[in-house]
Amino acid sequence: MARSRELIINKSIKSPIVEAYKTLRTNIQFSMPDGGPRTILITSSGPSEGKSTASANLAISIAQSNKKVLLVDADLRKSVVHRIFELPNLEGLTNILAENRDYKELVKPHVLENLDIITAGPKPPNPSELLGSRRMENFLELAKQEYDTIIIDSPPALPVADSAILSPLVDGVIIVSAYGQATFDGVHRTRSMLERAGAKILGVVLNRIPASQAGSHYYYYYYEEDRPKTGYTKSKRKGGAEAVYD
Repeated sequence: MARSRELIINKSIKSPIVEAYKTLRTNIQFSMPDGGPRTILITSSGPSEGKSTASANLAISIAQSNKKVLLVDADLRKSVVHRIFELPNLEGLTNILAENRDYKELVKPHVLENLDIITAGPKPPNPSELLGSRRMENFLELAKQEYDTIIIDSPPALPVADSAILSPLVDGVIIVSAYGQATFDGVHRTRSMLERAGAKILGVVLNRIPASQAGSHYYYYYYEEDRPKTGYTKSKRKGGAEAVYD
């Protein structure tokens, strides 16, 4: 089966995007003193910032490190993961939450080595209520018994409440921001809103940096006390976020 050219499985092992995701993977693994987060939510401030592609590639990168990974499409309003991997989407997370289905019946196993996927399924009339239900909590607890890492692709945080609802259920949150599209104010408001909901922000990934702008530099958002700071650095800062190049 042919898959999206956006995925790092289609890139040279030495390509900048592969190396960027490896670095992001390593920084995430060392982001917590007692070991890396096992459940990671990926969101963005607004639509079309590349969060779903980032979710897919981060899941692939972690799976390539010999970890058993489950990628969950929790964007029940505008699901994309099934298109990225060219998978059927007749049933998925919606059915688990609305019908109390066993997730093992709906998981798509071995999409890639060490990578299983649960697509979103049909669009429900009440996404926020489903994602905030006890069934969502139970699903994550059961999945953690089978997988080393669970990556959750979540809707954009500012337009709808879904990511804020999900963020207390996971170990950490990554905000994906598109170069030339995201604003500092938007990212700051996203971070503040999610933290008020109980999220642990792992960092911000600046996505789609043009090759002419990237060079050997990484753009990072780095939080210290109450004031977010931004800047360019040649070093890779723990607690910040890596650039990811398209």
